[in-house]
Amino acid sequence: MKNRISILYLVVFISACQTDSIDWLNSSWTAEEILLDNTQSMAPNLFVAEGGQAYLTYLHLPNDSMASLELTQLKQEGWAAPQMIASGTDWFVNWADFPSIVAFPQNSEQLAAHWLQKRAAGTYDYDVKVSISSSDGQRWTTPFIPHRDSVAAEHGFVSLLPLPNGRIFVSWLDGRFTKVGNVESSGGHEHGHGGGAMTLRAAEFDAKGQLFAEVEIDHRVCDCCQTDTALGPDGPMVVYRDRSEEEIRDIYFVRRVEGVWQLPQKIGEDNWQINGCPVNGPAIAAQNNAVAVAWFTMAQDTPKVQVVFSKDGGQSFGAPIRIDRMEAIGRVDIVLVDEDHALVSFLEDDGEQTWLKVVPVDRSGKQGAAIIEYPSDLSRRSGFPILEQQGSDYLLAFTVVDGENTHIKTMRLSWDN
Repeated sequence: MKNRISILYLVVFISACQTDSIDWLNSSWTAEEILLDNTQSMAPNLFVAEGGQAYLTYLHLPNDSMASLELTQLKQEGWAAPQMIASGTDWFVNWADFPSIVAFPQNSEQLAAHWLQKRAAGTYDYDVKVSISSSDGQRWTTPFIPHRDSVAAEHGFVSLLPLPNGRIFVSWLDGRFTKVGNVESSGGHEHGHGGGAMTLRAAEFDAKGQLFAEVEIDHRVCDCCQTDTALGPDGPMVVYRDRSEEEIRDIYFVRRVEGVWQLPQKIGEDNWQINGCPVNGPAIAAQNNAVAVAWFTMAQDTPKVQVVFSKDGGQSFGAPIRIDRMEAIGRVDIVLVDEDHALVSFLEDDGEQTWLKVVPVDRSGKQGAAIIEYPSDLSRRSGFPILEQQGSDYLLAFTVVDGENTHIKTMRLSWDN
């Protein structure tokens, strides 16, 4: 049966101040649910190709031992019937470290997807697996591993990005130095102590799965916070949570200029000292010379969701803008509407209910009312909502907790110009 698109509700008129360029913050918004037939599923991810085609992946968990990565495309009538990319009984399935998909540049029928597969008996001994389809998701190649260390350790929190050179940029957290001999470090996801620290690494691959430009970007980073990447005017950019010797775990930004990775720079001055990983990574969006970054911090025991803007391709950033209004949970994502305006999705809690919110903000710090306030779940099972731009609309995908089960919900956000 074809999916139907139904209006969920009309959002009230946004009452923020008028901007100088367009009446964007003052526009009214609608939120439509795009029905998706799925059960026992979690960990959605979205990608919109150059031509505007939207792809959704998610994990289907039919039983306690099996997992499959499902792919569907958004058609005029709704989400198409899902196709299975791969499946296995030895996958690493996690609420925070989840699969993704991208399309190669100039060819939206050529896709690359990643998932995580266990290598050894250790809880966090798993590899990144990447498979490529040249048939719009109908058939997939034998997967390859973008990291070549062959160490039974944690490799995950992957970000994929199409590049102008026709390749896919991939960044990930790499745990090859967290092992002492053949013994798992005492920290892992808990404290990160042991043989060494988690590193941030990157590479590129082509449609044949050949690897290029392999590099270590940062030798010591937080153990299990998501990375994110975007294409700036000079090349790929990555945001991540760093980890100092004093256990300061603030957000860092790094970019590649003329093929050379620049020194990472701190975003904001949170000075958040925490002995364990908060599992709450940043998000980045870019458009022309504009860059925006969103993140969560709990420095000084004050939970916040913050945003910064850059107008020079990430060479410098403005002051952080706080956008939460309740008890911030984080789990952020961000898209740029234009070079001065962004939409930020995040979770926060009012003491009785956790809410998924999408809030508009401009680089001056002005904010509109929340476009949506959707009831969510405080537990890890609700995962990380994903926000993506498709033309003049915005797609939102998130996991709904329904008793013992979870399923994916998707929405289309539209504004009246």
